[in-house]
Amino acid sequence: MTQSAADKIANVVMGAVVISASYYVLKTPPLRRLAWQFTLATVTGIVPAWITQEIRASWEASGVPAVPVSPRVRQTGAI
Repeated sequence: MTQSAADKIANVVMGAVVISASYYVLKTPPLRRLAWQFTLATVTGIVPAWITQEIRASWEASGVPAVPVSPRVRQTGAI
């Protein structure tokens, strides 16, 4: 068996397992509630935090200052 064939068979088996597990979770009310709670926690907590972190990191990598210094402030030397 070649590596390519083994990869294809493994992908098909994994796909079947994921579909079967999803069906089981959706048909079992306690697991369905748990999955829904986990989905809500992920969407409302983890994902926004990750997006915020990525935006902050890309802003810092761009080299643009977060608050541009206005010419008026530069003249007075207030900052």
